[in-house]
Amino acid sequence: MTPASDWHEAHRQAVERGESFYVDPGTGLHVFTELGLRRRGHCCGSGCRHCPYQHESMELDSRVAGAQQPSWLTADLPSGAPADVLFWSGGKDSFLSWRRLMREGARPVVLLTTFDAATRIVAHQEVRVRQIVRQAEHLGLPLLGVPLHPGHPYVDRIREAIALVPAIRRFVFGDLHLQHIREWRDTAFRELAAECGAALHFPLWGVSCETLIADLEASGVVCEVSAVTEAAEGVIEVGERFDRAMMGRLSAGIDPFGENGEFHTLAKVWERR
Repeated sequence: MTPASDWHEAHRQAVERGESFYVDPGTGLHVFTELGLRRRGHCCGSGCRHCPYQHESMELDSRVAGAQQPSWLTADLPSGAPADVLFWSGGKDSFLSWRRLMREGARPVVLLTTFDAATRIVAHQEVRVRQIVRQAEHLGLPLLGVPLHPGHPYVDRIREAIALVPAIRRFVFGDLHLQHIREWRDTAFRELAAECGAALHFPLWGVSCETLIADLEASGVVCEVSAVTEAAEGVIEVGERFDRAMMGRLSAGIDPFGENGEFHTLAKVWERR
């Protein structure tokens, strides 16, 4: 186990011993345990690694920059009514999933985004969490931020995060047609969904690329390429607009929506064509 992830075990053992501190294996610094912070009785606003108070004393901007625990990153908060929790990466698939939910009009929507706790970057999309906050604020939606730490299992982290949502009706994912990804979600989230009394929902599953690009065009929102992998290097460039014209010039080996990870996008919901 690397020093970066050792602290999970160091923290667990310290809590079992009833200790307020442990020594971080990577830095040698003394770190408050969750137990120690609870003994303090309030959030100090410092962005502590094990804060049990959802960083409630931190200003929103400070949470975006340094929160280490799941917390709300926008002033908009859930109403308390059962909500759809939309797993949000900031790209076109997330945005089009939200469009579908809005047409359903069934219930409130909460956005949930994960990002690297150190770099504050959303994986694969390669966009900073501040851009995700900007999207949520523009759409007027609550945004639950989930910092990911090495060695901390992903689903366990999601479980900690969704405890902040008063009531959940569905977990919503923007998957299009990759069967193995859907099967992983079905397996990984089955137990968590059952705990919440929620269902898994895939509003874009099996929808044709023509229908999807037509909906994106109808929205008027500009989508730009935010990341390109080796499979599309030299064909697609970061910063390029994702639209029907770009799709039309892609080779047969590149999925028109980048579903195989060839490229990723940012939906600039604040910018219209």
